[in-house]
Amino acid sequence: QVQLIESGGGLVQAGGSLKLSCAASGRTFSSYTMGWFRQAPGKEREFVASRSRSGDSTYYADSVKGRFAISRDNAKNTVYLQMNSLKPEDTAVYYCAAGAIVGPTVAANYDYWGQGTQVTVSS
Repeated sequence: QVQLIESGGGLVQAGGSLKLSCAASGRTFSSYTMGWFRQAPGKEREFVASRSRSGDSTYYADSVKGRFAISRDNAKNTVYLQMNSLKPEDTAVYYCAAGAIVGPTVAANYDYWGQGTQVTVSS
């Protein structure tokens, strides 16, 4: 069992930056692919970024490429999402997820989810 706790969300102006963190419990963090997803009001949850267990494979949604960066520190059982050049359309609840042996861009492939952290970008 893995518990995930996100932090770092908040209100920021367009063009600003935020860094999200996701702390995981348990000793098996390094065995999981980690992902970030987001869900805006009235929309389906969508993939944002993922990073493989070893950290050598990353994927990004086209909408965030070049602006967001996912990283992980296996020694600290933590995954991060650095978000730069934020836009109002980035406003959503951001979720951290663990698992995804295959298909890291698909939400259904993840086994564990955090409660989410709100990110609001004002124009």
